[in-house]
Order: sequence, then C-alpha cells, then structure tokens
Amino acid sequence: MFVEVRKRASTRHGGAAASVGAVKQRRIVFAARHYLMHLRELPPCRFDVVVLEPDGVQWLQAAFDAQ
Repeated sequence: MFVEVRKRASTRHGGAAASVGAVKQRRIVFAARHYLMHLRELPPCRFDVVVLEPDGVQWLQAAFDAQ
C-alpha cells in the first residue's frame, strides 16, 4: 500500500483531496514502480490518500489506480 497524506488549512481551493490531481498521481505511481522494481516478489498494491482538514481526517482507500 502506498499512502499520500495531504493537508490544507481551508477548502477555498478545493480541499486537500483536490490537491492530488493527475500530475501528482503520476509522480506517486512512478515512485511506486521504482520502489517495486527492486523487490523479488510484487506485493498487492493500492494507492490511498489520507486527507487532513479542519473538520477532520478522511481516509480514501484505493483513491486512484496505476494506469
């Protein structure tokens, strides 16, 4: 499992979850592939996002796929 943690002080610009756009997702997937290529066996993987906002914490399981 790979987890991206995002925090924003306000939701004025879409909130913390909105900050994990397509470009950020591609960077995370690239880093994950680089890490995984050094392992003998590939474990099951998913990409989660943990969002920290003034009103609480939200865990978005399987927030995006490696495509």
